[in-house]
Amino acid sequence: MISAELPFDPSEVRSHYDELDPFYRELWGEHVHHGFWTTGAEPPEIAAQRLVELVAEKAQIMSGDQVLDIGCGYGAPARQLVEQYGAKVTAITLSPVQHDYARALSPSSNPIYYLADWLTADFPAQSYHAAIAIESTEHMPDRVQFFRRAFSALKVGSRLVVCAWVTREKPSRLEIEWLLRPICLEGRIPHLPTMVELTNAAQTAGFSIIESQDYAARLTFVLLEKHTSKTSRPISCRNLRSFR
Repeated sequence: MISAELPFDPSEVRSHYDELDPFYRELWGEHVHHGFWTTGAEPPEIAAQRLVELVAEKAQIMSGDQVLDIGCGYGAPARQLVEQYGAKVTAITLSPVQHDYARALSPSSNPIYYLADWLTADFPAQSYHAAIAIESTEHMPDRVQFFRRAFSALKVGSRLVVCAWVTREKPSRLEIEWLLRPICLEGRIPHLPTMVELTNAAQTAGFSIIESQDYAARLTFVLLEKHTSKTSRPISCRNLRSFR
């Protein structure tokens, strides 16, 4: 695990996104996450939508499902899940600027946008059919707690999909000092885990792995499923970009 060596708290993550709002929207658009390229020729906005489609497929999201979007950014994935899959989405962001932007685009009751810290917010237990976290666990100082709270919120048999940045096993000192630690510092990322560390955190929270893949050149993420007992909930994983 690579550490930023600074104790980022939620207020710093919030300020990061609020202050850099124009930059993020100009560079990333409404999808503040990487895309999934299938041909390599599609434009970035299509690849970003394709990532959401892949996440929805892995989460087995169906019409009418109650879905949590943890770290929703400007709400583009949440809106896509509503429009394309007929889901009922509860979307959460730390950033007041992102929250206001998302609500202005879709003022209806679906998606519902909450301005909240996932690690302290109160969501009803065993109430959701699926949960997704696209490039948001990076900001969580306690990933086991992140997974525990998701585990609690999900219904039995439901799934969690996590897209996450990870580092490779045993990166060189040069990679750490000149690439990985600067990414942590500038991105307000307390710790950058390996894929094994990320999945171990999920298993500690009660999930069990159902799928794990590294899309390196195209992206990466994690998928989890809640079964009947705490020790038998599958998790499927992918990482968004591995540093080689």
